[in-house]
Amino acid sequence: MARKAEGNNRLDDAARAGWLYYVAGRTQDEIASVMGISRQSAQRLVSLAMAERLIKVRLDHPIAACLEMAARLKEKYDLRHVDVVPSDPGSQSSTVGIAEAAAAEIERWLKSTDPVVLAIGTGRTLKATIDQLPSMECPQHRIVSLTGNIRLDGSAAYYNVIFSMADTIKARHFPMPLPVLVSSPEERKVLHKQSLVQIALELGAEADAAFVGVGELGLDAPLCEDGFLARDEMNRLMAAGAAGEICGWMFDHEGVLLQDSINERVASVPLPPRDRASVIGIAKGRRKYGALRAALQGRIINGLVTDEATADYLLRV
Repeated sequence: MARKAEGNNRLDDAARAGWLYYVAGRTQDEIASVMGISRQSAQRLVSLAMAERLIKVRLDHPIAACLEMAARLKEKYDLRHVDVVPSDPGSQSSTVGIAEAAAAEIERWLKSTDPVVLAIGTGRTLKATIDQLPSMECPQHRIVSLTGNIRLDGSAAYYNVIFSMADTIKARHFPMPLPVLVSSPEERKVLHKQSLVQIALELGAEADAAFVGVGELGLDAPLCEDGFLARDEMNRLMAAGAAGEICGWMFDHEGVLLQDSINERVASVPLPPRDRASVIGIAKGRRKYGALRAALQGRIINGLVTDEATADYLLRV
C-alpha cells in the first residue's frame, strides 16, 4: 500500500512539473525553484510526465490536491461543476491554466450528440478560453452571446468572443447586437423589442450551460479600462456596495443584484436559470477574490473553473 501511494505521489509531482513546463511555459530551473527540487529532478519529472502519457494538448492527470479542493468547493457552495488547476506562483497571467481547463469543459458540451444551447460571456478570460478550442463540426448546437459587442461610442468591443468562436466552431452563432450598457432603461426596453435581439434573449433563457468571466470592480477594472463605464460611475457603484459584475450585471458582497440605475441600463441577456442550467464562472487571482466569493455566495454562478490559490481562499472565507 505504501509503495502504491509513493507511486501516485510521484505521478502527482510529474503532472505538476508537466503542467508548469508545457502549459505555464516555465523553464526547468524555474520548476526546480517552485517545487523545491534540483534541476535534474525537475528534468526527470517532466520526462516522466511524457513517458506516462500525462501530457497531450492539455494535462491529462488529475492532481490529488486539486481534486480534493474541487470536491470541497462543490460541497461548500453547492456547485454543479468545479475544476481547480495548479497555481503557478511565478506567473502574472490571469488566464493560464484556467483557459485550458474551461476550453476542455466547453469542448465536452460541444461533443454532445444531442442539441444544446451554449451561452458565452465576454472578456479577456473568455477570449483566452475560446483561443484554446480545436476546430469542431457541431451544426446541431446553438451558441449565443450573453453580452453586446458594441461600446457606447459605437466601436466594436475587442473582447467579445462570439465572432472568433464562430471561426473555429461550426455551429449556429447568435451575437447580441447591442452595447453592454445603454443610456437609459427606456432605451433598453425599446432595443430589447427588436426581432434580432429577441432571438438572443430567448436563446439565453433556454441555455443549457453558460460560461462567463467574473469581473472585479475598481478604476483599473476592465469595465473602465475598456470604455464601458466612466470612472465616476464606478466610484458611485463601489460606494453603493458593489462587489463585482458578470456580463455587466452588478452585484453586492452577498451576491445580490443591485437595484441600481446601472443594472437598469445593462442590455446583456440575463443569465439562464441556475436551477436548470450550468452557469460556470472562469476566474482566478487575488483581484477576483471578493467578486468570486460574492458570486458563489449568491449563487449567481453554480460552477467554477479556478486555480489552487483562489480555491484555497474560497475555502477559508
